[in-house]
Amino acid sequence: MQRRDAARRIKMFLQYLFYIILSITPLAATLPPSEPPLIPKHPFITVWNAPTTTCQRLDIPLDTEAFQAVTTPAAVPGQFLTIFYESRLGLYPKIDPVRRIRRAGGVPQSSNLTAHLLKAKHQIDHYIAEDETPGLAVIDWESWRPLWAQNWGSKRVYQKLSIANALQDSPFSSLKKISQLAADQFQRAGRNFMEKTIELGVKERPSRHWGFYLFPICHNYDWDRPNYTGRCSTTSRKQNQDLMWLWEHSTALFPSIYLHPALKNSPQAALYVRYRVREALRMAALTKRPSAVPTFVYSRPLYRGQNQDFETPTDLVSTVGESAALGAAGVVMWGGRKDYNNKASCESLSNYLTSTLNPYLVNVTAAAMLCSQALCQGRGRCVRRSSSSSVYLHLDATRFSILRADRKYMAVGLPSAQNLDAWAQNFTCQCYARQECTLNLTPPTGIQIIKV
Repeated sequence: MQRRDAARRIKMFLQYLFYIILSITPLAATLPPSEPPLIPKHPFITVWNAPTTTCQRLDIPLDTEAFQAVTTPAAVPGQFLTIFYESRLGLYPKIDPVRRIRRAGGVPQSSNLTAHLLKAKHQIDHYIAEDETPGLAVIDWESWRPLWAQNWGSKRVYQKLSIANALQDSPFSSLKKISQLAADQFQRAGRNFMEKTIELGVKERPSRHWGFYLFPICHNYDWDRPNYTGRCSTTSRKQNQDLMWLWEHSTALFPSIYLHPALKNSPQAALYVRYRVREALRMAALTKRPSAVPTFVYSRPLYRGQNQDFETPTDLVSTVGESAALGAAGVVMWGGRKDYNNKASCESLSNYLTSTLNPYLVNVTAAAMLCSQALCQGRGRCVRRSSSSSVYLHLDATRFSILRADRKYMAVGLPSAQNLDAWAQNFTCQCYARQECTLNLTPPTGIQIIKV
């Protein structure tokens, strides 16, 4: 027994030491190969994912041509990005927050996994065509978390129901043993439920990149404190380590960087985003896969809780620009059904797209493409050498113009030697799996026309 305990403590110490080394080592020094981009020659993509039927009905034009994919979170089959909300994928166990009644067993240990997977298969077949078309599949389950300790606040009801169930199984045990039994039953069943679901998705539609929205989680909401660093809490980092089984089964990660209005035009916004994206990239690099799964970051044009207050150019750099520079594979611009549901909000969105969002998205997307070609032979993406620096993949506005022709956006210009040298000094290459690349500056010859 003592030997086993000693071995376990040594193993935990080595895992902790490995994590510390990863945390203090520049990201570029530990870059594993990355999955090739979903869209050829696009190391960084942007995806529109918001319902705009009201705007269409009102004949308010929305220019979304800067995005590589235009989708909606509505229940529409055949999209590049499919969101599986709780009601769209199998029989998800939950407690109705309004009626306080159990759905599909209420907690994962009381669910019918066989019936769940059977229904989920039919729904996957309905929403995603059986072909080899690449795309994204996002499972958005938010009622409970797979780790017992993550179910706090309104989610504590899942702990209470689990304890009640455990008490029925072992009525004469102590409260401590009952609580531990409940936690074990919940976590074992929750893991099994999530593992089997994503395994089914990957098996049925292997060309899609599957993952759970919001994971990995990073608690770095204390931006109102002095000397805010943006670092994820120690607890959330440890919990993400405990969820290694989830990263091993996922084929993409989908962290969230929605900005609170309190972060508007604040330098803390970049720190908030930086460490959330870094945490996802850390988890992607720690799996046993031969290449890191891609990270697609969920962002919003609007600040949280707003319907006409759009992110400023400064905050677009802190969200989209930060994600691209760190090595994310793309950004999903999400919107809810209440965001654009009247004339005023649709007109605001229309103006914001053409005046602010589209030009910036084209700039970053084209810069990522040009840097990949110039530094990585087009066989890898440019990633910051130091993840804590504030350098970005931006085109020089004095040497490039953003144009729109034939309903397509393009960047036209020629980078200077100084532009390319700055990239070579501040960025390295993350090579794509099964493709060799070296950090070797190859200046482009002639005017560049980069179609995004």
